[in-house]
Amino acid sequence: MLSLLTPTRLDRYVFRQLLIGLAVSTLGLVALVWLTQSLRFIQLIIQHGLSPVVFLHLTGLLVPSFVAVILPITCFIVILFVYARLAADRELTVMRASGMSDAAIARPALALAMLTMLACWGLNVWLVPSTLARFTHFESIIRNQVAAFLLEPGVFTPIPGHITVYVQRRDHDQVLHGIVIQDARQKGEPATILARSGRLIDGPDGPEVLLLDGSREQVDPKTGRLNILSFRRNLISLAKPTGVTRKLAPKTSEATMTQLFHAGAAHVPPPVQRRWREEAWRRIASPFAVLSYAVIALLSVLRSPFRRQGGAAALVAAVFIVMGLVALELGTENLAARQNGLIPLIFAVTLGPALVGLALLLRGRRRRARTVPA
Repeated sequence: MLSLLTPTRLDRYVFRQLLIGLAVSTLGLVALVWLTQSLRFIQLIIQHGLSPVVFLHLTGLLVPSFVAVILPITCFIVILFVYARLAADRELTVMRASGMSDAAIARPALALAMLTMLACWGLNVWLVPSTLARFTHFESIIRNQVAAFLLEPGVFTPIPGHITVYVQRRDHDQVLHGIVIQDARQKGEPATILARSGRLIDGPDGPEVLLLDGSREQVDPKTGRLNILSFRRNLISLAKPTGVTRKLAPKTSEATMTQLFHAGAAHVPPPVQRRWREEAWRRIASPFAVLSYAVIALLSVLRSPFRRQGGAAALVAAVFIVMGLVALELGTENLAARQNGLIPLIFAVTLGPALVGLALLLRGRRRRARTVPA
């Protein structure tokens, strides 16, 4: 057993191929997913002149969640591809001829799977919830508070807090002309504010607009009389009104492990509490799927008569088995979210195949040891 834990030069050779393949494939898929998901922010950047740094910061906060989803799949694909190539090049035949068992041949892949599993734990338990919470907060700032600075000429722009702003045109020096503001923050007493020109400024409580040469028109709800107040200079706050508000519970994907395990303290309804408990255990159990996928890939190559020409049926079967496991995991998680008594099934689906596969690999090693003459 101790010999299985001692890496050899051959182990390092195979592990290096696996690690490079995992890094390249994961980075490629993450870049592709990041590109497709970030397209919805391109229009915001181009039309409203936000800094590319803001764009990269906002979309970069989504990358850990992409990695957490992609990493188990790329680990499986890389192990399957590298070991299939070793079999096609007869390198596995040479390894077996030198006396290596299937368990010894599988050591580099299992080491990679263990490292990937640890990375997924770190992502699921800490990094992904943290970055998603920061993403939601940052996106809220952009859409709710910075929205006031994204006034398009000729467009009625709604501002959070029951304000609508219209700007006829904007100069290159950011001076606004032909301003119309519909202010409905006072319930039952809406006001229309007109101004010849103005400028957006960043006030202490949020965005403000400095209006020049305008008027404020408001209908008295009691008498029905139109009151008009002219001004030369007026400052209107466009910030979302603050006040004593109830702190909302975070989204399930953004909640910390402490919050998930103490759902009752967050004063969320029972269905949400059940979903939170399931999410907590899912974050712990789902990384075990990496080991299961790796063992399936190893068995499909090491326990099948792989040939240079053809013989890919076992590899295709491994792909379909993993696809079935992914679907089974999703179904089990949905059931466990409704009935927390089914949470152990998540561990059975993610860890069970790994235990069975490892037993098969070790049994092959013991069988080989019995057949070797003394």
